[in-house]
Amino acid sequence: MRRIRAAVTGVVALSLALTATACGGGTADGAGDSDSRPGTLTYWASNQGPSVEADKKVLQPELDKFEKETGIKVKLEVVPWSDLLARILTATTSGQGPDVLNIGNTWSASLQASGALLPWDEKNFAAIGGKDRFVDSALGSTGAAGQDPAAVPLYSMAYALYYNKKMLADAGITRPPATWDELNEDGKKLARDGRSAIGVEGANLANDIHQVFVLGKQHGADFFTPDGKADFTSDGAVAAVKQYVDLMAADKLVAPGNAEYAQNQSLSDFAKGRTAMVLWQTAAQTFAAQGMSPDEWGVAPAPVPSGTPGQGTRVNSMVAGINMAVFGNTRNRDGALKFVKFMTGDAEQKILNQAYGSVPPVKAAQADPAFSGPALAVIRDTLATSAAALPQVPEESQFETVVGTAVKELFAEAAAGRPVTTETVRAKLDKAQQQMPRK
Repeated sequence: MRRIRAAVTGVVALSLALTATACGGGTADGAGDSDSRPGTLTYWASNQGPSVEADKKVLQPELDKFEKETGIKVKLEVVPWSDLLARILTATTSGQGPDVLNIGNTWSASLQASGALLPWDEKNFAAIGGKDRFVDSALGSTGAAGQDPAAVPLYSMAYALYYNKKMLADAGITRPPATWDELNEDGKKLARDGRSAIGVEGANLANDIHQVFVLGKQHGADFFTPDGKADFTSDGAVAAVKQYVDLMAADKLVAPGNAEYAQNQSLSDFAKGRTAMVLWQTAAQTFAAQGMSPDEWGVAPAPVPSGTPGQGTRVNSMVAGINMAVFGNTRNRDGALKFVKFMTGDAEQKILNQAYGSVPPVKAAQADPAFSGPALAVIRDTLATSAAALPQVPEESQFETVVGTAVKELFAEAAAGRPVTTETVRAKLDKAQQQMPRK
C-alpha cells in the first residue's frame, strides 16, 4: 500500500468483517454513482502522488486516451488515503460506488470477504490478457489463498532504506547500514546536533504494521497461525514490536516527535536534512516535490538481522502495492474489463509506474530499461527475492487497526520517557488480540 496518510478507525475496520454480503458497484444507467450515459465508467483512484491535483495531471491524459480508443468516458475521482477504505466500505453496503477502483493490496482479502468485488476467475483474467502476465509476488497480495483473486495488481512497491549521502559522509560512514546492528552503530554517529538518525511514522497505524510485520518475519513470527487465528503474543511478535519501538525508546535514534507523525512528516524531515535515514516505499517523487535533488539521497535494501536479504528471517519488506478492482454489480462489466486491460497493458504500465516511481507488476513492462535504475532496481530486487505478503485473511484490516494502535500507544509511551519493556509490549499485544474475532 502506498502513501498512507492516516489510520482507519477500529469501527470502520470492524464494519468490514460484519459485511457478510454486499451489493456495491456503480452502473451505467443511473444507479450508483455512475454517469447515466451509456459508455461511461466511474473510477476511484488512490492518491499516489504528492497531491490529489498531481494525480489528476498524471491520470486524466491517460483516461482521455482510453476514451479516444474505446469511446468509453471515465469519470475520475482521486480519493485521499485517509478516506479511501471508509468510502469503499460505505459503497459495499449502500451500492453507491464506482465501477472500478484502486485498493491497497493489503486489503484484498478483507474486501474479498465482503463479497462486493468481482472475482478474477480464468474468464475475467483472459479478458485482460491472462493471469500469467503478472509477476508472482504481486499476485500473492490479491486475495485469500485458494480463491479467485479479488483484484489485479496495478503498481508494485517495496520498502527500502533511503539515506542522506552528505549526512552519512559527514559522520564518516562510507556505506549505508545493511544490518540492524550496523544501523544502530551508524545511528549513534548520526543522531547529533538536533538531528535524528532515522524517521518513523509512529501514529500511522498501517505503516507501523508494515514495519512490525517485517520485523516479525525476521524473528520467526507471522502474527497469524496457519489456520488464520490471531497470534499477536508469540515471543517473535513481541520481540518485533519492541525492536521497532526501541528505535525511539532505547536506542534514541528516532526523535520523540515522530510518535505523532501520521502524515508523511518523516519524509519532510528527511528532505529538509533533519533526519539521515527513513524506511519507505518508492519515495523519489515525494523527495522531488519537496525540492530534494536525486543526487542528495541514495537507496539501499532495508536492514536484515545479518547477512543479505532473502526469504525466511531475511525478509526485509512486505509486498507493497496498489491493486485494481471492479465492483461485482457494475452494469458496465465489459467496459470495466476493457478499462482494467488498458491500465494494466504493457504500454500504460510503463507510463504510470514511471510517473509514480513504482515498479510495474506486469512482467513485460517491468523488464523495460526504464525500471533498471539504481533506486528502482533495489525495489524490484526486493520484490523478487526478499518481500513477503501480509497475511491474506479476512481480518487483515482489523489486524492493522488493533496492532497498529498498540504500536502507536507504545511510541507515545516512549516519547513521554516512560520505559517500554517486554512485559509492556506483551500486555498491549494481548489487549489487541482480545479485540479480534474469535474462531
